[in-house]
Amino acid sequence: MTTTRLQVDTDRMTECFLSLARLDSLSFHEMRVAYRLKIELQALGFDVTEDGAGAHYGSECGNLYGILRGTSEKPPVLFSAHMDTVAPGLAKKPQMAEGRITSDGTTVLGADDICGIVEILEGIRLAKQDPAGHGDIEVLFTMGEETYGKGATVFDFSRIRAKDAYVLDMSGPPGAAARKAPSIISFAAEVKGRAAHAGFAPDTGINALQTAAKAIARIPQGHVSDQTTLNIGTIEGGAASNIVPQQIRCSGEVRSFDHEEALRTADRIRDTFREECEQSGAELAYDQTVHIRAYETPEDAPVCRRFRAACRQLGLPGHLKATHGGSDNNIFAQKGLSGIVLSCGMYRTHSTEEYTSIGDLARGARLVAAIIGQR
Repeated sequence: MTTTRLQVDTDRMTECFLSLARLDSLSFHEMRVAYRLKIELQALGFDVTEDGAGAHYGSECGNLYGILRGTSEKPPVLFSAHMDTVAPGLAKKPQMAEGRITSDGTTVLGADDICGIVEILEGIRLAKQDPAGHGDIEVLFTMGEETYGKGATVFDFSRIRAKDAYVLDMSGPPGAAARKAPSIISFAAEVKGRAAHAGFAPDTGINALQTAAKAIARIPQGHVSDQTTLNIGTIEGGAASNIVPQQIRCSGEVRSFDHEEALRTADRIRDTFREECEQSGAELAYDQTVHIRAYETPEDAPVCRRFRAACRQLGLPGHLKATHGGSDNNIFAQKGLSGIVLSCGMYRTHSTEEYTSIGDLARGARLVAAIIGQR
């Protein structure tokens, strides 16, 4: 018997999803979910530990790592999903109707990333029933992922035995995976001019808004190359309509599949603001943060081959693509793991219209089991 013939217990899986979705789990407040997952993993036979990420960030809990010893010579494999959700995510009330799970419309559902968690747990249950056995199975449930992978950043990856990682954290039906994701750099430019009365003495002021506007007008936005996007998303400042604006702050982000190009683009933004400030006599305070670094997993890497083979067994598309979103896999790649990010049946994430379906959860669980079954 293979895992493709084993049946998902949809009642158990659904109840697991609903119970997790009801728990508050905003970033750095994942303790309730972590406690539940410890129990689930231990019941499955995992050795489970919680690391010191919680103490590092002054939050409620750390990352959960578990390992289930193998029963065959198959290679070890790592599955990962994150425990935190975005706001509004307090007092979530998941609703069931005709095979679809939604929130009540006042909060997110938390399908991002409860879908990934539930599919990993149910997939492991299926794999344990396979008479062919399994290799070592490792899981890493991270905290703080929604804040650019904070939990994964401080995890001790020397503990990981697997070379391949499957991160269940992408929108869309099971059967697709991202093997490429961008660097993300945020930036903020604060232009400091001089206030003056706009009616009596405008010429004595230095208009920070005009200076910032000139800089922004020189900066291309949107797709600035095949690899890179740039967006200035906020601008704020000024005191009143009759005062020459003294201080303006602009913020935005750069995303690029080429890390060096991302850095050069951010440098050009800084230089453009600096040049305009020098022209007007304003001062510039500029800062930027590299949140995650781009990666690209080769199509012929073992992690991709095992994914495609598992999809063929289940009649799933097995598409490999690029994503413009970041995930813990950006961190994993920096730590030497070969990984991809699997779509897991979550839709309209980061909104109060977020939803998933029982069918997608079941397909995702079978895919996890089929990956475990690969040699």
